Amino acid sequence: MLFHYLQTLFHALDFSSIQDAALRVFAVLLCLTVHETCHGLAAYALGDPTARSLHRLSLNPLRHIDWLGLAMMFLVGFGWAKPVPVDPRYFRKPKQGMALTALAGPVSNFVLAFLALLLAKVVYLYAPYHAGWNLLFEFFLYNLAPLSIGLGLFNLIPIPPLDGAKVLGGFLPDASYFKIMRYERYGMLLLLFLAYIGLTSRLVGNCIYNVYSLMFHLIF
Repeated sequence: MLFHYLQTLFHALDFSSIQDAALRVFAVLLCLTVHETCHGLAAYALGDPTARSLHRLSLNPLRHIDWLGLAMMFLVGFGWAKPVPVDPRYFRKPKQGMALTALAGPVSNFVLAFLALLLAKVVYLYAPYHAGWNLLFEFFLYNLAPLSIGLGLFNLIPIPPLDGAKVLGGFLPDASYFKIMRYERYGMLLLLFLAYIGLTSRLVGNCIYNVYSLMFHLIF
């Protein structure tokens, strides 16, 4: 019944319209903004005021968006925002502090996806079916969830400069950690190559489906 309703919902919308494209862009901006803000909040909670002093503890997307990174998200399937500045010298345990700060971003994306699906259920159950706004809002929420999951999963790949490399570094000896970080400048080239051959989309795509399905069945 519910899946039939979802099919009806998506068929009722014109995906080529500017309106639907705008909703998708807004979903991407929200995912990136929440991700970066939570990096800053985690760092601040661990004693680093750098992000706060630079006004990066904000849900204003203009404070976080890297326009090239945003364009790459639509062109090749992954992108980036302006990294939140973090000074590990403020942390009592710098390596572990960096790992927790890095992990906060992907975790926030999974929480955002869960909340989006939870809100979608509320709209599905209680919003009047004749109201046109609820179709657009549900479309936005059902797009937001997999996008947010995808951003969280992609950032957990343990390749610098992604968050996964810093999370992994928290469990490595100092010598190995700094060795990995030394190659951070080349990590983006590797990620672009993996995206070009389609490896990232296949790997992350399968994981998105599994995580999304799990959340969907838990809520619905």
